[in-house]
Amino acid sequence: MKATNSLRRAETETRSAMKIGEVSKLSGIGIEALRFYERSGLLGRPARTSSGYRLYDARVIDRLAFIKQAQVLGFALDEIKQIIADAQAGKSPCAEVREIVRHRLDELDERMKEMRRYRKELAATLAGWEETGDAPGSICGLIEGSNIKRDLSETRGIKKRSAKKR
Repeated sequence: MKATNSLRRAETETRSAMKIGEVSKLSGIGIEALRFYERSGLLGRPARTSSGYRLYDARVIDRLAFIKQAQVLGFALDEIKQIIADAQAGKSPCAEVREIVRHRLDELDERMKEMRRYRKELAATLAGWEETGDAPGSICGLIEGSNIKRDLSETRGIKKRSAKKR
């Protein structure tokens, strides 16, 4: 992967400007995503040709690699935007990055704890169903007669901490 990134960087350094399709091809990020990143402030406004085509310089490839890596680490786009803004303002974002990850780990620990509780409850329900066999109901009596009453919407995904909460 490093060799590929180095090769891409060498290719882009020889070009003074790239159109959006070239950036998409080199970065592996779709054209619509690039436009979205621009609109949302993750990328600076590129220069434009007289006919309106975007012209990106080679630095955009590094910025996109940073955005992709931050997403792999679980950062939301708003968080990434704030990290970039802090760096551009001359402030090191590293302390905030560590705080976000600490918070995310706490959320993961809580979610895993809740999922273990849910698993036990679901396993006990299945054990009861195994003894019951088929159960009459309008669709499936096992589900209709289930005693598990919990809203699992909060356990389905980790809540992203908003950049505005800082």
